[in-house]
Amino acid sequence: MTEPARVPLSRRTRASLAALGLLVAVSAAFVLYGRVGGRGNAAPDFCAESAVLSERGASLYRGDIAAMRAVNPPRPMPAFAFASPEGSKTLADFKGRIVLFNLWATWCVPCREEMPALDRLEAERGSQNFTVLALNMDTRNTERVPQWLDDNNIKKLARYADAEGKAFQALRKDGLVTGLPTTLLIGRDGCLIGAMSGPAKWDGADALALIAGLKR
Repeated sequence: MTEPARVPLSRRTRASLAALGLLVAVSAAFVLYGRVGGRGNAAPDFCAESAVLSERGASLYRGDIAAMRAVNPPRPMPAFAFASPEGSKTLADFKGRIVLFNLWATWCVPCREEMPALDRLEAERGSQNFTVLALNMDTRNTERVPQWLDDNNIKKLARYADAEGKAFQALRKDGLVTGLPTTLLIGRDGCLIGAMSGPAKWDGADALALIAGLKR
């Protein structure tokens, strides 16, 4: 049987098909990114207030808190629960306040060193508009944590704990924590606006200026 003659494509036709293929590939990648990441170049509508705070905070990350990095556009925080003296809580319980979310453990030397400063920050700036949420990550010998806090005169920080490690896993899966201490700044709408790995002088002039600037 004689094969049908193949009609050669013109240069213009080949170029058009190549462009169409590229458009399809880009569209597919965009859809996949939207499903997996859920984040584009603009903040989601419910993070609109945090977008303003993120830009404002970026100019205040200096001196003792220069390691803080702005998250812009802001992003929703992953969902997880943790223990408190009043029972199970989530970050949604803190909406309406700017939250300095610190992850720490008693076995982490830099964590222990910055805890008194975090306690003083909460004492000086804690209010209806701002709070320090220090989440303990000890998963062993957890009964020692309250004693350590008492021994070091940590009185103003509420005692939150992630003894099962579920919060840590959720945050690590979202790329927000690799080690301790880690501090995350969360806007009133619950969206992430800043992130820092490592300790800082949280009761110093730079940290106080940051909180004052965000609260205004």
